[in-house]
This record gives sequence, C-alpha cells and structure tokens, in this order.
Amino acid sequence: MSQGYYVPAPSKWPIIGATALFLMAFGVVGSVNRLPVGHWVLIIGLTVLAYLIYGWVREVALESEAGKYKAKEDKSFRWSMAWFIFSEVMFFASFFAALYYMRVLSVPWLAGPEQELLWPDFAGGWPTAGPGFDEKFTPMAAWGIPAFNTTLLLLSGVTITFAHWALKKNDRGALKLWLFVTILLGLTFLGCQMYEYGHAYSEMNLKMTSGAYGSIFYILTGFHGFHVSVGTIMLISIFFRILNGHFTPDQHFGFEGVAWYWHFVDVVWLILFIFVYLV
Repeated sequence: MSQGYYVPAPSKWPIIGATALFLMAFGVVGSVNRLPVGHWVLIIGLTVLAYLIYGWVREVALESEAGKYKAKEDKSFRWSMAWFIFSEVMFFASFFAALYYMRVLSVPWLAGPEQELLWPDFAGGWPTAGPGFDEKFTPMAAWGIPAFNTTLLLLSGVTITFAHWALKKNDRGALKLWLFVTILLGLTFLGCQMYEYGHAYSEMNLKMTSGAYGSIFYILTGFHGFHVSVGTIMLISIFFRILNGHFTPDQHFGFEGVAWYWHFVDVVWLILFIFVYLV
C-alpha cells in the first residue's frame, strides 16, 4: 500500500500574509511620499509579518513533531523552497537588470550628442542622479561599513554551515552555539545597515530622491536588508525549536530550508557589493 500525503485543514495564514504585504507596500509608498501615516502603516505591516512567521512556523512545527510529515511531504517541501528561492533570484535579477540598463545604456545615451539640446550640462558617468538634478550627493564607498557587512555575512554563511554539520552529528551544544552566532551576525549586519542609512542621509545627502543612483541604491540594499530581516526571524524561530528539542540528524528540513535561504541572502549581497558599491 502506497504512503498517503498529509493535507492540512484550510488555513488563515495566507490571507494574513497577503494583508501583511499590502500594509508594508502601502507603508513604503506612504513613507516615500511623506504621508504622515506611512511609517505607522509600515510598522503595522512588519508586525503582522512577524506574527505570520511565528504562527505559521509554529503550526507547521507542531505538525512535523506529531509525525505527520513523511518522505513525500519532505520532497514537496524541498521543491517548494527551491522554487521560492528561484522566484527571489528573479526578483533581484530585475533590479540588477535595471542597474545595468541605467549604467550601460540610458546614462551614456542621455549624455550623447543626440540629447545635447535637452541636457547640455549633463556629462554622464556613474554614479549620477541623471540629467535635471542639481542637488549634489556623495556616492557610498565600498570600504568601511559595506566591506564590514560583507565580512559579517560571509562569516554567517560559515557559522550556519557549522551548525548544520553539528546537527547531522547530533551535537546539540555546537548546534546551538553556531546558530546563535549566526543570529548575532545577522542582527549586527542589520544594525550596521541602519547606521549606514542614517549616515548617508545626514552626512552624504544620499536619499531616495537622489535620482538614478539614490533610487537604485536604496531599492537594492533596502530589499536585501528586508530579506536579511526575514532570514534572521527565521533563524530565531529555528533556534527556539532547537531549544525545545526539535530536529534530528535524519529529519531536519525546517533547519535546512532556512539555511538555504540564508546562503541565498549571502550570495545576493556579494553580487550587490560588487556592482553597487565596488564597481
């Protein structure tokens, strides 16, 4: 007799997730357009997102610990996580494509002889706000906080790998230690990025309104920071599951899926660091 497939009851979590995304999108748009309620709506959206992650992960964890997930469910989870990460790759690829278009195609074209009558004072080059922007800004340098954050994420990729090895060896002490270090590295990264944004706004006059460079800089680094935030929340939830005795050397895809996601975040940052900060 073939093994069945566990089908859960209808869930409230998808609609809560959609609500969180709507609130965050509305909050970001409101904040960019300086609406008084923009920041508050964004905070509410992030709070709902945190509740979603906690509640849904808790529900799935209880189902897993109850033995409802077997080989077929495990395979389904792996394919689902792989496709989710692929969709995230395409998400960031669209913004990197926009960066490529601006730097290689649109900016040189706007500085060319065909556009001289429209933009006689625009010399092109990168970084630039683009023609029509008189306000000056200082581009973000690669060294300093960006390089330090790169080191943090590279180290976090190593520490979460150590934690995975410890889980496979059933070394619970080392597992907790390395996972805790990974969480600290992620939180430190986020703290440094917040400081970087404050410094960029107050000291460098680099803002979302700083034309082409400012918008693509904050979109790419901001969305990546959002993904680091989500990944850190996932790591924290996995850490508490480990404290409660969850996962075994043979069955631990909950941990493994989060590790996949964290490595994806690391790789995206390396590409971002090269093409946004370094080149």
